[in-house]
Amino acid sequence: MSPSAPSSTTSDFPPTRVLRIATRHSPLAMWQAEHVAMLLNQAGFETEIVPLVSSGDIDMRPIDSTRQVGVFTKRIQQALIDDEADIAVHSLKDLPTEQDPRLQLVAVPKREAVNDCLVSLHRYSINSLPEKARIGTGSRRRAAQLKHRRPDLTIEPIRGNLQTRLEKLNSSEYDAIMLASAGLTRLKMDAVPRVELPLEEMLPAPGQGALAIETLASASDVITKASCLNSIESRAAITAERTLLANLNGGCLAPIAAYSHIQNGVQSLRAIVLSTDGQERLEDERSAPFDPSVWQAVATELANQATENLANRGARELIHRGRDDAQ
Repeated sequence: MSPSAPSSTTSDFPPTRVLRIATRHSPLAMWQAEHVAMLLNQAGFETEIVPLVSSGDIDMRPIDSTRQVGVFTKRIQQALIDDEADIAVHSLKDLPTEQDPRLQLVAVPKREAVNDCLVSLHRYSINSLPEKARIGTGSRRRAAQLKHRRPDLTIEPIRGNLQTRLEKLNSSEYDAIMLASAGLTRLKMDAVPRVELPLEEMLPAPGQGALAIETLASASDVITKASCLNSIESRAAITAERTLLANLNGGCLAPIAAYSHIQNGVQSLRAIVLSTDGQERLEDERSAPFDPSVWQAVATELANQATENLANRGARELIHRGRDDAQ
């Protein structure tokens, strides 16, 4: 993941050409693309949104070991490679940590809320959920953290976009469902009854609440234009989280949670690795002075130190066991 555009590449990309933005067709993905288009328009660039359908949008099976990471991103990335689009917009937590050498993560705009929320008609908190309540989530990370606090809960898989999941809740298929707060906020769903969970109860997925702006690695002129969207602090935070995830060979399906942020000139990183049943839990928390001129080195070193500590305590074994449990 390069922090800047390659200086040796030239491009004949016409300055007046419209920037084509590839995105999934779901309402939340379309909001994300429209938000990026607005930011680019404000910077003086014309844009066009190119909606695409990914395999993850049409396959309603639960995401497990039989459905690998990247189900929501590969079609959008292919649009860049096939010259259907110039810029791809992803939810960063869905973006695989293994980088395709033909592509480049160019920018991470300012990050939004990272918290998860518990959505229910009765506005349950984790503690007030009825015994053996049915909770809908497709995330092993969320499921494991819920089980750690409430082993009695019945965790059931749920798929579909945000609207589909809310319909399943309203039809009493679940007592509550887990969602990212950012999605509800972005779609202005303020009336949805929910309780936002503090980070002490539910740590987010690496990259949660952030957007990824990706381009062809060879498209230097597009890179230059899209780089105006980059927030150094948000980029540094997600770099620490995703480096940890990559180091542990976790992938976005593993029960790994991580959150990094910068406050008062200090970058912090907190990470948790759990068994799938939530009974075993490893945690690491550390910080370092933040220097914008060497943000990538600071973020990477934080992640490497956290990885070493967690790995020495058995984190990789927990992750591998979780994969075996899902077979």
